[in-house]
Amino acid sequence: MIEKLLTETFKQAVKDLYGQEITGKSAAIQKTRPEFEGDFTFVVFPLLRFSKKSPEQTAEEIGNYFTKNVDEVEKFNVIKGFLNLSLSNAFWLDFFNKNRNKKDYGKKQPGNGDPVVIEYSSPNTNKPLHLGHIRNNLLGWSVSEILKANGENVKKVNLVNDRGIHICKSMLAWQKWGEGKTPQSTGVKGDKFVGDFYVLFDKKYKEQVNELTEKGMDKDEAAKNAPLMQEAKTMLKKWEEGDEEVRKLWAEMNGWVYDGFDVTYERLGVEFDKIYYESDTYLLGKAIVEEGLEKGVFFRKEDGSVWCDLSDEGLDEKLLLRADGTSVYMTQDLGTAQLRYNDFHPRELIYVVGNEQNYHFEVLKLILKKLGRDWADSIIHLSYGMVELPHGKMKSREGTVVDADDLMDEMYETAKKTTEELGKYNDFSEEEADRLYHILGLGALKYFILKVDPKKTMMFNPQESIDFNGNTGPFIQYTHARIRSVIRKGKEAGYDWSSEDLKNSDILPKEKSLIKLLYEYPQTVEQAAKSFSPATIANYAYDLAREFNQFYQEITILKEEDESKRAFRLALAEFTGNTIKSAMWLLGIVVPERM
Repeated sequence: MIEKLLTETFKQAVKDLYGQEITGKSAAIQKTRPEFEGDFTFVVFPLLRFSKKSPEQTAEEIGNYFTKNVDEVEKFNVIKGFLNLSLSNAFWLDFFNKNRNKKDYGKKQPGNGDPVVIEYSSPNTNKPLHLGHIRNNLLGWSVSEILKANGENVKKVNLVNDRGIHICKSMLAWQKWGEGKTPQSTGVKGDKFVGDFYVLFDKKYKEQVNELTEKGMDKDEAAKNAPLMQEAKTMLKKWEEGDEEVRKLWAEMNGWVYDGFDVTYERLGVEFDKIYYESDTYLLGKAIVEEGLEKGVFFRKEDGSVWCDLSDEGLDEKLLLRADGTSVYMTQDLGTAQLRYNDFHPRELIYVVGNEQNYHFEVLKLILKKLGRDWADSIIHLSYGMVELPHGKMKSREGTVVDADDLMDEMYETAKKTTEELGKYNDFSEEEADRLYHILGLGALKYFILKVDPKKTMMFNPQESIDFNGNTGPFIQYTHARIRSVIRKGKEAGYDWSSEDLKNSDILPKEKSLIKLLYEYPQTVEQAAKSFSPATIANYAYDLAREFNQFYQEITILKEEDESKRAFRLALAEFTGNTIKSAMWLLGIVVPERM
């Protein structure tokens, strides 16, 4: 990397000119700001105590050192204490020729070392996947692919929350009001079918609570004592005790849900290397709780419930087992963490879970450390913000969520309507048009969600996401299709740009800008992995697409009469298209060949 050479030369210049050795921030290199001429910039203010000269004089001396000692540095300019270095066209042309035909430019081959295990999706089996799950799945899948592109051995896993009071509510509602109906008999997708009964439970439960409060009972007491809630708790206890009838109904209803999930996952384009089920991990969690009691790490209260005291760590007491012996989320998470460690011995164990669970994962790590699990420090909570809608937050139990399947249907229709209005396709068969709408709809959805920093809460607006202008998936997809059109026309005209050493003695500013952005792709992929942020990739892809469109508007490609310049520009367009395709794939987005 040229940055390393420039940084080492900068350090050597300071040593040779001023007799001082510098490290760290004093030798930091950065991209030159767009409003100034240059490629890379050093700040010389920290060196003034050594040079005993003005910022301008100091920068001038170091700049002259560069031009004398580094062939790649063609010239420099000084703006106060900022030394801006311009690299030679020969350097950029050499980079271009060496990398433009690399199939996996910017990526490393996945390694075989200790794996990085990343958990995402983590649905409950009492409702279909919704908009919040979409952000979770897209973020988890994309981060996994970005880590793979950085040479990591990645294992994608999913934990299905298939037991607990939530599924008992759906089961109880189906027993009482289902009339023996099934997804098959009603034609309703399995996860939606079960989710409807979860909503129905909440409706009936609230009616009971209101009746009790109208009779004079305190609201909190009414919520605890409503007959439906009591029955759900009883069902959960029976489940944990292995009641045959309850277990049979549980397996059947979860089966309906899994069939529905599979359809959504396939449509969304996500998959997993291994799926864990809470029903398989909670018993190991209970065993770990017993271990903690034996070690004196946990304590049992008079009502029989088990707790961990974290007051020495500045937190409070954490419930691990209820008084009736049933487990809580922390119980199964202890079991799941241990099971994953046993399965993979991972270097890192990443949980993609919303920021409302920040405290939960802080507690999980502390408890595992108290239990002597040294690997607890490898747990990383990739915390992300919630997805909100213009009309407010979603609530599953009230049935006000945005269903993932419905949203994808809406994105398809929006893509179809917008595309037809703009005339962005021609001579497409019905099948080709249908595929294009799916590609654009999903691309719009994925890009709109992933371009936002994961830590931020975001507002989702389907209409904005499908715009063919601006920072959107369809804009980038259309740019790729435009590039592919140029390439096809170049091949049809018989033009050849296959030479491994394309020459262009006079690189234009717009050509150089495009090459410089292409140069940044590997560092962008590295930075995205370090920050676990697909937004870094998304915004890079947008910048690259925007830069190409400016290049396309200002510079002749196919009609250029100079053969060497035409070949160079066609190769530059192809390199750009390949890099856009590569970047978008890291987001799970397909780019069309034509539009």
